[in-house]
Amino acid sequence: MKKLLQGDALEKRARDLGVDTEGPPITHSTSGRQRRVDDAELQKRVLEAERSRRESQLWLLALISALAALVSATAAWWATLRK
Repeated sequence: MKKLLQGDALEKRARDLGVDTEGPPITHSTSGRQRRVDDAELQKRVLEAERSRRESQLWLLALISALAALVSATAAWWATLRK
């Protein structure tokens, strides 16, 4: 299993994946800016985003495989009819 990212590398990976790096709104902030969530929460978000990306790629692969099987079955059926 690969080592979990931390710090700036984790934040960069999160931004590359489009993951929200900010925590809940701070009600008493003097600067008006939100803090970055802690590493543990950001790691969960990054892992979930990576899992989602991987699942969508696998879904596309499964669809292509099903279409290839359909074409193969149709070709075999057609070949038996022509004999």
